[in-house]
Amino acid sequence: MTQTQSAPPATWAPGPAAGVPQQAPAAPAPSRRGAVAGWFDGTPGRMRAFLLLAAAMSVVFGLAAAQGFSQSDGALDRAQANAAQLVRIQAIHTNLVSANADATNAFLVGGLEPPEQRQHFVDSLAAAAGLIAEAATAQPADREVLGELNKTLITYEGLIEQARANNRQGLPIGSQYLKDANSVLQDDSLPLVKALVEANEKRVDTEFDGIGYGTIWVLVGGLLSLVVFGITLRWLARRTHRYLNVPIAAGAALVLLTTAVGGIALAGASSSAKDTRNSEYERTLALSRARIAAYDARSNESLTLIARGSGDEFDKAYNAAAAEVDNQLGKLGSDGAGLQNAWNSYKTVHKQVRDADANKGNWDGAVAMAVGHDKTNNSVDTFSAFDTSSNDQLTQTSTAVQTKLKDARNGLPPIGWLGVPIGIAAALLVAWGMSQRLEEYR
Repeated sequence: MTQTQSAPPATWAPGPAAGVPQQAPAAPAPSRRGAVAGWFDGTPGRMRAFLLLAAAMSVVFGLAAAQGFSQSDGALDRAQANAAQLVRIQAIHTNLVSANADATNAFLVGGLEPPEQRQHFVDSLAAAAGLIAEAATAQPADREVLGELNKTLITYEGLIEQARANNRQGLPIGSQYLKDANSVLQDDSLPLVKALVEANEKRVDTEFDGIGYGTIWVLVGGLLSLVVFGITLRWLARRTHRYLNVPIAAGAALVLLTTAVGGIALAGASSSAKDTRNSEYERTLALSRARIAAYDARSNESLTLIARGSGDEFDKAYNAAAAEVDNQLGKLGSDGAGLQNAWNSYKTVHKQVRDADANKGNWDGAVAMAVGHDKTNNSVDTFSAFDTSSNDQLTQTSTAVQTKLKDARNGLPPIGWLGVPIGIAAALLVAWGMSQRLEEYR
C-alpha cells in the first residue's frame, strides 16, 4: 500500500479586519541639518545668508572701529605719560650731576663754600629725591630701580659731608672722600639712572609706534564691510531687478562715513604724534642730554684742578662730556645757535683755566677763574648763562610735547565708544532692507 506524504498544515495569520481603516506608516522626522539647509534653499535662503553675512560684518566693523580708536587713544595717553616720566628721570639725572658739580667746585674754594652754591647743592639733591618719589608713583615698573638709586644717594651724600668736614679743616683726606663720592655717583647711581632712561625711551617709542595701528583697524574693518555690502546690493539688484535697497544702502553709507571720519581723524592724530616725536620730543631729549653732559664736564673741570697735576683722567672725561654737549646741541639745528654760543663761551674760559694750570703753572689763577673769584673772566658766569638758557628751552619743549599729545588725543571723535552702536545700527538696517525683499516670497 503506497503512503502519500501530506502537505504541511498552512500557518494562520491574522488579516485585516473587515471595515477597520489601516494607519499609514509614520514618515521619518526631518533632521536638524536638513532643516537648516532648507532655510537657506532658493532665493529666500540666499537672502537670509546675505543678511547674516552683512549683519555680522557690520558688527565686526563696529568692534574694529572701537578697537582702533581705543588703540590710538590709549597709545597717545601712554606716550604722554611715559614722555613725562622720561623727563622726570632725566631731571633726576640733571639734578644729580648738578649737585656733584656744585660739590666739586665748592671744594676748590676751601673752608666754607659760598652759601648760594651750598644752597644750590642742597636744593638739587632735594629735587632729585622728590622726583624719585614722584617717578615711583607715576610708573610702578620703575619702583625697584628707583629704590636702589635712592640708597646710593644716601651713601653719596654721606661721603660729600665727610669731604666737606675734612676740607674745612684743611685735611688732605677730604679730597679722597670727594673722589669716593664721585665714584659712587658715576659707578652706582648714574648707571641706574641711565637704565631708567633707556627703559622709558623704549616705552615712549613703543607707544608712538602704536598710535598708527588704530588707523589700520578702522580702515581694514571698514573696507571689508563695504565689500560685503557692495556684493549684497549687487546680488539683490540682479535678483529683484531693483537697483537700490534704501535701508541696506543707508547701512553701507553709515559704514563708509564712519570709516572716512575715523580714518581721517586717526591719521591726523598719528601724523601729529609723528611730528611731535620728530620735533619737540627729539629736542627735549637733546636738551636733557646736553645739560647732563654739561654738568658732567663742569664737575670734571673742578676734579682736574683738585687733582693738582694728576688729573689727566678727569681732563679726558671733561673732553668727552664737552663733545657730547656739542653733539646734542647740533641736533637742535638753528634753534640751538644761541645755546651753542653760550656753551662756546664756557669752553673758551675752560681752555684758559687749563692753560693756566697745565701750561703756566698758575694753579691759583686757574682756581680763581673756575670758582668765580676772577670777576672779569670766569667759568661760573659763562656756565650759569648756558644753564639758565638751556633750562628755559627744556621747559618749553617738554611742555610742548605734553600739550601736543594731549591735543591730538582730545581731537579724536568719540567713535571709541560709538563704534559698537554704529555697527549694530548698520546690521539693523541690513535686516530691515532684506526683510522687505523676503516679504515678497511669502
